[in-house]
Amino acid sequence: MSTPAKADILKALSSVEDKARGGNIVALEMVQGITIREGHVLFSLEVDPARGPSLESLRKSCEEAVYKVAGVLSVTAVLTAHSGPAPDERKKPSKPASAAPLNIPGVKKIIAVASGKGGVGKSTVAVNLAIALGQRGLKIGLLDADIYGPSVPRMMGIADKPKTSSDKKLIPHEKYGIKTMSIGYMVDEDTAMIWRGPMVQSALMQMMNDVVWGELDVLVVDMPPGTGDAQLTMAQKVPLAGSIIVSTPQEIALADVRRGIAMFEKTHVPVFGIVENMAYFISPGSGEKTFIFGEGGARRTADTLGVPFLGEIPIHTAIREGMDEGKPIVATAPESEEAAPYARLAEDLATRLAAGDSTRPAPKVIIE
Repeated sequence: MSTPAKADILKALSSVEDKARGGNIVALEMVQGITIREGHVLFSLEVDPARGPSLESLRKSCEEAVYKVAGVLSVTAVLTAHSGPAPDERKKPSKPASAAPLNIPGVKKIIAVASGKGGVGKSTVAVNLAIALGQRGLKIGLLDADIYGPSVPRMMGIADKPKTSSDKKLIPHEKYGIKTMSIGYMVDEDTAMIWRGPMVQSALMQMMNDVVWGELDVLVVDMPPGTGDAQLTMAQKVPLAGSIIVSTPQEIALADVRRGIAMFEKTHVPVFGIVENMAYFISPGSGEKTFIFGEGGARRTADTLGVPFLGEIPIHTAIREGMDEGKPIVATAPESEEAAPYARLAEDLATRLAAGDSTRPAPKVIIE
């Protein structure tokens, strides 16, 4: 199958008219950031934010036009706001675009695995937790929502591009008993995702809504690190049953945990609790624990904020090697000592979800 060229995509998009502005979207310079990888096409449409809510039909028309190009397997078009309104729209009042809350058919509950900052092992926890939940007999999906730095493809050992259904939706990969989707399946691992905030938000919504998830008991969302626009959009627009916060023990990470919990509180998303990752290192010879990043910081923070402490996950070479090789420890050695913390976390979470703990209000954040 031939690979479509950028010129082919632009030619197809030039057939799409923006009637409000009186021209085709290519001539109006609305098309930006075209990325093509083995038949998978991504691009953005730059629009005035005041028109955002009314342009969903235009976005879909663009996708339909590109789907007709030979060799195209999937299309993702996102709306983003340019730095200023178009010349013919400068006098019109501007207001932020909004979207209706998502309702993903077949998905019973959605949980977020989040962190206040990067580098704390959030994706490692999300992947192993999802697999551990699947091993309990639940139907599980895993969405890699980190647009800028997707880790799930490497951690799951998946390099293939996703296939598409008859109605042009993406079909998630299935491995280790769970379904997964990531923007990393559609772009090269070394590609820099230089996208503006609105583009990221639109892509996230599409990866949830334009994927054939099927019947799922739980969809685990590996959230982007931090508390910016992407995270806020997910918390506001996605019907999250609850969230898990991942942190390391040191104070600089715990300060970000407090901000993350505050964000979930403001958006009325329950916080199931805090997981302390990289809690300590066990010496292979003596079995002695070394608290490289400090001791008990996440537990103390959980006590202060009044949220559950969900346990410690130590540093193990086997965990790191498994994620680098696409062989998560919970999948390859589920009965091992290294996999045990994830199994306990999955059991705790499954119990909370079954008991309806997700309906409790988010905890009050205490500032001392």
